[in-house]
Amino acid sequence: MGCVQSFREICDRQKNTNVRLSLPAVCFVWQTAMIILFGVFIRYNEESDTHWVEHRKANNISSDIENDFYFRYPSFQDVHVMIFVGFGFLMTFLKRYSFGAVGFNFLIAAFGLQWALLMQGWFHSLDYTDGKIKIGVENLINADFCVAGCLIAYGAVLGKVSPVQLMVMTLFGVTLFAVEEYIILNLIHARDAGGSMVIHTFGGYYGLSISWMLYRPNLDQSSRLQGSCYHSDVFAMIGTLFLWMFWPSFNSAITDHGDGQHRAAINTYLALASTVLTTVAISSLFQKHGKLDMVHIQNSTLAGGVAVGTAAEFMLMPYGSLIVGFCCGIISTLGYIYLTPFMEKHLKIQDTCGIHNLHAMPGVIGGIVGAITAAAATESVYGREGLVNTFDFEGAFKDMVPTRQGGHQAAGLCVAICFGIGGGILVGCILRLPIWGDAADDNCFDDESYWELPEDEEIHLTTVFLVMHMCYSHTKQAMQA
Repeated sequence: MGCVQSFREICDRQKNTNVRLSLPAVCFVWQTAMIILFGVFIRYNEESDTHWVEHRKANNISSDIENDFYFRYPSFQDVHVMIFVGFGFLMTFLKRYSFGAVGFNFLIAAFGLQWALLMQGWFHSLDYTDGKIKIGVENLINADFCVAGCLIAYGAVLGKVSPVQLMVMTLFGVTLFAVEEYIILNLIHARDAGGSMVIHTFGGYYGLSISWMLYRPNLDQSSRLQGSCYHSDVFAMIGTLFLWMFWPSFNSAITDHGDGQHRAAINTYLALASTVLTTVAISSLFQKHGKLDMVHIQNSTLAGGVAVGTAAEFMLMPYGSLIVGFCCGIISTLGYIYLTPFMEKHLKIQDTCGIHNLHAMPGVIGGIVGAITAAAATESVYGREGLVNTFDFEGAFKDMVPTRQGGHQAAGLCVAICFGIGGGILVGCILRLPIWGDAADDNCFDDESYWELPEDEEIHLTTVFLVMHMCYSHTKQAMQA
């Protein structure tokens, strides 16, 4: 008991946002470590190495166009835009935290993808003949997927943590992601093309658990900056549209060439379209005078893309995709209306971006949909070779049947939740230490703590306050008269 009390006293010390030494130290040391580790472990794979010509001849490959680059690079570009533009701008809704939203998103994604190439490489791409990790364009896509989980988690603590904390959070997040991904995809043999479980469920509960550990009882002192303004909501809508348009690429990026990739894009496309209509309907129905809430339109319209991720390459059928999107638009929007306030008041989880409604909850729904769809698969619908190809019933899993595969899918979902919650609590304990330069309760959601702001912005704000003061003085004099 005494140890717990001492820990709390240490964590509740006065905050200091000066990261002049800690942030450069972390960036320089960790980037140097990346250079050394890449030099020791990372090499080009056979399709990106100069020996490709010899590989072509040895395997009777007729043309360079069969290099995986030409199949995967368009999807990689779309996913890359989602990571750096989509996620970044989606979080610019706060009136005074646009620099932090886009800038810190940029920072942790750039670091995270390097660490992800190493962590995922050790699990998936290690060549045991020479001890080297061989990377190609598919590794770049998977690294972006890994980073997506960390950016989702960032949404829960947006505006409340320092850039140093974000780097630490990303270091552990990528590590945990690589381990849970290996367990779910390789050991359990669950299929998760669009990452409903591996990316969204893990990232959502990882961020929520950290937010719970970093609970700020006096956060209402920053309530003046917690909302949005007209132009910040417009910028956030840019992020929404980029994510919405490119989500079919996200869910189909690493699926099998041919029918699997084609089907994943179609299913995602339809689920997203269906989600928009139900989101608008619920937002209008539950708002006074039927007006729409921009928070719902920015976020809940994307929930269908999250929920269809696991089953994206399965024979979900077009109407099934519409049903998934239909349900998620309703559930996600109601989550913003009812669950987010409930979680903050009763569960002490301050979820800035509402990632529970956009990622965690739809991710769980996606895992359940994937388990049901896999268990219901039949040879008459898929064909024998189609079943083997879709669910990878080969090698140690050649005797697997669809009903058992459904159980494996459900087990994968449980692993993602456990890693997210358990890892988030552990990392949250570390981030509570008062050495990371996070802002005080009355100074959250403000770029001024970590960014040099333009002078014209400062002049503009000063002018506004002077005008307000003059108006107040004149009103007071008039009332006295």
